[in-house]
Formats: sequence, structure tokens, C-alpha cells
Amino acid sequence: MAKESMKARERKREKLAAKYAEKRKALKEAGDYDALQKLPKNSSPVRQHNRCKITGRPKGYMRTFGLSRVTFREMANQGLIPGVKKASW
Repeated sequence: MAKESMKARERKREKLAAKYAEKRKALKEAGDYDALQKLPKNSSPVRQHNRCKITGRPKGYMRTFGLSRVTFREMANQGLIPGVKKASW
């Protein structure tokens, strides 16, 4: 389980990136890189890191489900993810 401060930091980055997305796009098209540099650092979408939506784990992230591999396995075994079942042969 990730620290609450790390989860909060990621949420803050997501909000800032969404807030400045239009402005950032307009500045890039205009080629005004000086103004782009003056935007907050965390408003850049590159600074976001994928984290598990439930536990906040940063590693072993599965992009299609938004979960870490550990959480995904637990939920899949319990049948909580539709269309996913354990392989057996």
C-alpha cells in the first residue's frame, strides 16, 4: 500500500495537467517556449506516474485495467473483473 501523500501527489498532478492542457497545447502550437517554461512543473503530463487505483502501487501496473498485477490477480481469482478467468490446461 502506497503512502497517502504519494497518492495525493499523483492526484494533484492529474488535476494540474487537466487544468493546463488547453493552455499548454496553444503555447506549443504558437512556439512560445518561454511561456511554456513558466507553467507549473507538475502541469506537464509527462510527470505523471501510473499507479494502481486501489492500492497506489507504482510497479507492476496493468494499463488496460488500471490495477497492479497483485491486485489484478486477487480480483480475478474472486471473479470481480468481468471477462477474466484463470487459465488452465
